[in-house]
Amino acid sequence: MKRFIPFGFLFVILLFSFIFPSIDVVNNSTTISAADTAWMLSATGLVLIMTPGLAFFYGGMVNKKNVISTMFQSFICMAVITVIWIVFGFSLAFGDSIHGLIGDPRTFFMMRGMLGNQTWKLAPTIPLLLFAMYQLKFAIITPALITGAFAERIRFNSYVAFICLFFVFIYAPLAHCTWHPDGVLFKLGVLDFAGGTVVHMSAGWAALASALYLKRRNEPNHAPARITYVMIGTGLLWFGWFGFNAGSAMGANSLAVTALATSTTASAAAAVCWINVDLLRGKKPSAMGACIGAVVGLVAITPAAGYVSIPHSLAIGIISSIISNVVVEWRTRTKIDDTLDVFPCHGVGGMVGMVLTGVFAHKNINPGNTTGNGLFFGETHLFLIQLEALVGVSIFAFFGSLLLLKITDMITPLRVSPEDEAIGLDISQHGEKL
Repeated sequence: MKRFIPFGFLFVILLFSFIFPSIDVVNNSTTISAADTAWMLSATGLVLIMTPGLAFFYGGMVNKKNVISTMFQSFICMAVITVIWIVFGFSLAFGDSIHGLIGDPRTFFMMRGMLGNQTWKLAPTIPLLLFAMYQLKFAIITPALITGAFAERIRFNSYVAFICLFFVFIYAPLAHCTWHPDGVLFKLGVLDFAGGTVVHMSAGWAALASALYLKRRNEPNHAPARITYVMIGTGLLWFGWFGFNAGSAMGANSLAVTALATSTTASAAAAVCWINVDLLRGKKPSAMGACIGAVVGLVAITPAAGYVSIPHSLAIGIISSIISNVVVEWRTRTKIDDTLDVFPCHGVGGMVGMVLTGVFAHKNINPGNTTGNGLFFGETHLFLIQLEALVGVSIFAFFGSLLLLKITDMITPLRVSPEDEAIGLDISQHGEKL
């Protein structure tokens, strides 16, 4: 009977597509910029390619018998989250605000009102539908990031159920609170240019909750299947991250250029730093280390990309790389089996980036910053607000994810059997192998 439940949901969506065709055209006096639209179309594609990049990045790190399953967990997010987004997900994140906490799911139900030249309040030069498609790509990659924490031991069907719950109850509220003009964090003055809280902290804390809930693998030690996959994934992530951060300027403008520059600078600095920290420990410089460092730098600069200077992006890359490297080493000495160190890299990297945004942000970089300058410039207001947001989001994302894991486990068991884990998830879950 359980096999028919997902198909039942699809049947309901099929009916909705007939009942709500969403063919109404909404026109206003807004002038759409061709240049901004062209750039945001490109940025949308860049952000989407990050998810296949993440699949390679994670897939190369796991045991050979789990490569396909790990990569598929990222790919399926592109399908599942897109369907939810079209039906009511965009409305939850960016619909009419309900007490600044969540959007009204009826606002853009089935993409209602997307035809014509209607725009979003904070992106007035591009079509609303383009804004919706751009934000969709952020919603796709966030649950995909979590997969590295419970890799090699989660049932595929249960994973799909969990990411649906995670999107509705964790991601959508955080996106609304942070990026909607009526959101509580937005009104508080929290600065998150491209997803330090919404994407990386939420995924990082969910990853830690998942690692604790699913407990250790039966075979926790293994050699990475393909370091070359990790390098390919890193290249795709770095490439796509330009759309992630520079695209968050919502136009082809000087702020987008600044965000692109700070992003690549922080990533480069973090990659070099990670290698040097490993050398200080007596390790050899590794391709894996350079790749992890580069991604940590990209994570940390994400909330700050459009608010800090290029020299300060170097500082953010170096500081985040050192801290994440230390946390990774600490994690290996604990019983926490965060398979691919999602929390030390994405969770901690996102938190470091949020704090350092409160340290280095300056109004000269982005006049849209009305909260104030950072601690480095002698002001404390922004720094304290960033700390408040960090604590609040951390509590919400961690304990909320724990609750969702428990609910999912009650509906359908999360963990594979010891026999299936020994065989490998590629065969036991998908009947495929390299």
